[in-house]
Amino acid sequence: MLSWYDNHARVLPWRSKSYERPDPYHVWMSEIMLQQTTVGAVVKYFEKFTSIWPSVHDLASAPQDDVMREWAGLGYYSRARNLHKCAKVIVDEYEGKFPRDVKTLKSLPGIGDYTSAAIASIAFDVPSTVIDGNVDRVVSRLYRIKEFLPKSKPIIRRHADHLFVGNNTNRPSCFAQSLMDLGATICTPKSPKCGVCPIHDACAGYIKGDAVKFPLKKKKEKIPEKHALTYIYVDNGMVGVEKRPDKGMLGGMVGFPTSQWVDVKDKINADLGSEIKIRHVFTHFALTLYPIIINKAEGRMVAIDEIDHIGLPTLFQKLWNMIKSDL
Repeated sequence: MLSWYDNHARVLPWRSKSYERPDPYHVWMSEIMLQQTTVGAVVKYFEKFTSIWPSVHDLASAPQDDVMREWAGLGYYSRARNLHKCAKVIVDEYEGKFPRDVKTLKSLPGIGDYTSAAIASIAFDVPSTVIDGNVDRVVSRLYRIKEFLPKSKPIIRRHADHLFVGNNTNRPSCFAQSLMDLGATICTPKSPKCGVCPIHDACAGYIKGDAVKFPLKKKKEKIPEKHALTYIYVDNGMVGVEKRPDKGMLGGMVGFPTSQWVDVKDKINADLGSEIKIRHVFTHFALTLYPIIINKAEGRMVAIDEIDHIGLPTLFQKLWNMIKSDL
């Protein structure tokens, strides 16, 4: 794996060159951004954040509203609040230096089992068991684990512990990233490129010819559908917005006022006399918003031509793109 990684490692903006020490600030920020988010979506945000706030000291001293605004569109907004909170803790309690051990890292805001292990391993070369979705898949195929996820997690961890800690003491940082890269580029969910995999001779799934079916997953249940009204207050070229509470959906972000959930969407359409709506899928449910335009000032009023620059979450940005030309 290390030999393969030396020749095939992905080039990513947060990765150090072979002759450089990894920057813990970059490793930490990238890992927070990558939680439940693809590399492709994260790259531009990472580059933007490190350009605006080049160090953890810069980020810690930034207003939270600025951090939330720049995060807009990346989703899972509690990550942004924890990113800012963690930066403050690193500066105030650790003199701007990231802890090296998994236990201390895990005690910081927004850092759990995976992220603490990833930072310790990648940033500080500490042997740690780093299990993300890619590693789940590689290990499940390598050992042909027949238990369904999530019940297979303890089995995956047992094998991963052996790979990362029990059987590997040479270049832990590169080894962890090699397995991530293998899963991202070779051992992919669909149509894995087993013929060019550097460890296929040791892979039980490849030997049996059924690697693609692992890890075993049960069929996903249909996600719930929710519905709500969105109030668009318009007055003299201005539009009303509000900052959402820190806790709850889209916490801490700026958006348009919304109603509580409405159960019967047919009733919504009947009341509004309009089919204008926008649907957005979150992790555990889908939400359809129905805009109601109200000609009066209410709450914080922002110029229409400034709305695109205040950092709307994707859900509200999609809705705004649909209706702004009619205002």
